[in-house]
Amino acid sequence: MIPGIGALTQDTLWCFSQVKGTIEIGATEADIISTVEFNHTGELLATGDKGGRVVIFQREQESKNQVHRRGEYNVYSTFQSHEPEFDYLKSLEIEEKINKIRWLPQQNAAYFLLSTNDKTVKLWKVSERDKRPEGYNLKDEEGRLRDPATITTLRVPVLRPMDLMVEATPRRVFANAHTYHINSISVNSDYETYMSADDLRINLWNFEITNQSFNIVDIKPANMEELTEVITAAEFHPHHCNTFVYSSSKGTIRLCDMRASALCDRHTKFFEEPEDPSNRSFFSEIISSISDVKFSHSGRYIMTRDYLTVKVWDLNMENRPIETYQVHDYLRSKLCSLYENDCIFDKFECVWNGSDSVIMTGSYNNFFRMFDRNTKRDVTLEASRENSKPRAILKPRKVCVGGKRRKDEISVDSLDFSKKILHTAWHPSENIIAVAATNNLYIFQDKVN
Repeated sequence: MIPGIGALTQDTLWCFSQVKGTIEIGATEADIISTVEFNHTGELLATGDKGGRVVIFQREQESKNQVHRRGEYNVYSTFQSHEPEFDYLKSLEIEEKINKIRWLPQQNAAYFLLSTNDKTVKLWKVSERDKRPEGYNLKDEEGRLRDPATITTLRVPVLRPMDLMVEATPRRVFANAHTYHINSISVNSDYETYMSADDLRINLWNFEITNQSFNIVDIKPANMEELTEVITAAEFHPHHCNTFVYSSSKGTIRLCDMRASALCDRHTKFFEEPEDPSNRSFFSEIISSISDVKFSHSGRYIMTRDYLTVKVWDLNMENRPIETYQVHDYLRSKLCSLYENDCIFDKFECVWNGSDSVIMTGSYNNFFRMFDRNTKRDVTLEASRENSKPRAILKPRKVCVGGKRRKDEISVDSLDFSKKILHTAWHPSENIIAVAATNNLYIFQDKVN
């Protein structure tokens, strides 16, 4: 178990730490956060939004005189990652919205991250500059070229200190390999390759080669009318570079081994929970679609999120999950209206904490849920500006279904479905979480006594 990450939920008091972003009244569609990701040390936190921007926050050094306040995250770099494009062949607009961000482990002073919209993956280098060269021979101090006839002496250029500047530069652009929208990118544990997945295909890329990728999964039928499912998410195993999983809209998960064959159309393992016929309804297929799949840090388990539940699967048991957590079971009676307002197609993500003992996922009304796998306790918390005073302790929220409502409960009929937590992230080694609520990024941490 990682020190500092112990049992959770009722035993842990979560406090408000920070909120980033404008108040919702002044927000535009482009400001809506579409992905959140800590880097491998947790020192940096990146968000992508619908306007194609990436904002990186850096954790400040902790101050000696304020022991109870841990380092806050402040803006480190902001850059435009993707621009809107137009596909003239299909007469389609390609949105600039950032679908996913994935960090590469840090090898030197610079940071590298992958970002993707629907069609194009980019590798960005984020580096610092605090010195500039001065004393060129062929240029004057303003940068204009000097007349060679006037140069009588040779100067040795020197490095002078300057204000710290953070530069983001695109190092690679991986384009033109996807016909359908990219829903996942995942960096391999060999750190030489990564994969990108769309509805019907998964491609394997080498970081050094931009004009060629290898198609490792292709589920496109010869006749598109026979199409019964699509790929919804994919991820590499954290330690074995040959293994990856992908999930489908039918609620199944396939584990593939790239050593078995070049095209992984035949899976090595197939995880599926048979449906209870008594629960079958018109919505069964929609709500069983998996919106996110994540390996545990240990690599032993897979977590999947569908519309109503989070499930944990053991890699050694394919016929059913070992744990199932109800995220918002009270919505089962509301599926009809959720279908009419399209909320039933929302894609919620899920994350593990650093020691794989607690899982977190989002819900509506800006609620997010945590489940402690050891104590089987769970808690519902809310990301809202109302209780956003520094160090304010988050009160657990409860939703009541029918009957008499208690003072501190909220009725299922008064939930706001336009406010939803789709994207969350957990610091790799501490109890610090980042939660994206529309255009605001909330950061919470556990209360330190």
